[in-house]
Formats: sequence, structure tokens, C-alpha cells
Amino acid sequence: MADVHYWISEVCYNSQNTHIVQVKIYPQGKVSPGNGEIWPRESVVNYLENGYNIYTMTYENGKWVSGAKVKIVNIRGIKYIKTVADATTKDNLGDLARFNC
Repeated sequence: MADVHYWISEVCYNSQNTHIVQVKIYPQGKVSPGNGEIWPRESVVNYLENGYNIYTMTYENGKWVSGAKVKIVNIRGIKYIKTVADATTKDNLGDLARFNC
């Protein structure tokens, strides 16, 4: 795994439930209750384009577990975020906890 700069633990979808509009994100080394920030999808895209490594994380059995790498996908000129395919689905962005935005 490459050096991780940020972790995503939760997502918020648009009102049509078609794509992510915001994420709850934590800087590496500062993953604890209250340290998460809410970022718009566009900020995540900007950080990824500037070389930052962002991964998902899930909370299991009382501890945080690293998940899948987040990447950009361009669909009809709009940049979205998704996870790199791996052998599990539980760490995909769509399977993370959701929050209301």
C-alpha cells in the first residue's frame, strides 16, 4: 500500500442517490472521533489529481481497518470518485456508512 494521506469513512449522496457529493475524511495520523472533516467530492478529486493517496476505512470490532484506494473516474466530463477494484465489497465507497448533507 502506498503512503496514505487521507482516509474516507463516510459518504453522502445527492438527493437522487446517484453519486457522492460529500465525504467524511481524516488526515493520516489523526483518525479519532471529532477529527473528521466534511469535504465536497470536488476537493477529493483535486487532492487526488495533486498526488495525494486517499483510501477508505471501515470500523470493525472496535478498530479502524484500511480499505480500498480511491480514484477518479471521468464520466461525460464530470469527475467522480470510486474505489479501485479489489477482492472485497465492504470497503467500496458505496458500502461505507452514510451521513446526511
